[in-house]
Amino acid sequence: MKSSAPQATAIRHVLFEDLGLIGPILAGRGFEVTYLDAGVDELGTSPADAELLVVLGGPIGVGDADRYPFLGQEIDLISRRAEAGLPTLGVCLGAQLMAAALGAGVGPTGRTEIGFSELTLTQDGRESVLAPLEGVPVFHWHGDEFEIPAGADRLASTGGFPNQAFSLGSQNLALQFHIEADLRFIERWLIGHSGELATAGIDPQALRDGAARHGCQLADAAREVIESWLDGI
Repeated sequence: MKSSAPQATAIRHVLFEDLGLIGPILAGRGFEVTYLDAGVDELGTSPADAELLVVLGGPIGVGDADRYPFLGQEIDLISRRAEAGLPTLGVCLGAQLMAAALGAGVGPTGRTEIGFSELTLTQDGRESVLAPLEGVPVFHWHGDEFEIPAGADRLASTGGFPNQAFSLGSQNLALQFHIEADLRFIERWLIGHSGELATAGIDPQALRDGAARHGCQLADAAREVIESWLDGI
C-alpha cells in the first residue's frame, strides 16, 4: 500500500554530498525521503510528482551533459516541476541545473570559490528566507556560475560570484553555496575532493579550521532558512 506520508526525493551525485542538515528537518515534518543516485538509479517520472525535490551538489557541471546524459534528464525534470508549480530546492550543481532548466546560462568561470565567506544579501535576499544568513560565513565549493533566470529574484552574491542564490516564486529556491552540509563530517568532503583541493592549492586544514570556527553558527542559521522555506511552500 502506498504511503500516505508526503514524499521528498533527493537526487544525489556523490554519496557524501547528501541532504545533511536537511534530512532531520524533513523527517521531523513527516516526509518520507527517497534518494536517487544520478547515473545509477532511473529518474523516471516519480520525482516529477513528489511533494518536494532536492537536487544536490557534485563535481560535474551543466556543460558536461554530453558526457553525463543524466544531467539532461535532471534539467527536464526540474523544468516539468517548475511548470507544475511543485517545490524544488537546488544546491550548488542542483542550483545550476535549476538555472538551466529555467532558461538561464550556466558555465565555468576558470576559478574556484572554496571555503567560508559571508554573503552579501540583496534587498530581495534580506526580505527572503535567506535573512538568517546575514553576517554568517557560509560554506562554498564551486567553480561554475549561473545567470539569474527571467522573472526570478537574485538573493545573494559574493565578491567573485555575483549570483549566489535566486528564487522563483515561493516554490523554487536555488543556492550556489552548501547550506545543507553537516560540517561535523567535513572530512568526507576533504577526502572525496582531494584532487580538486590539490589542484587549487588549498590546504585541507584551512577548511577544517573554518568548519570548527563557523559550523555551529552556520548550522543554526541553515536550519532556520530551510524551516522558513518549507513553511512557505
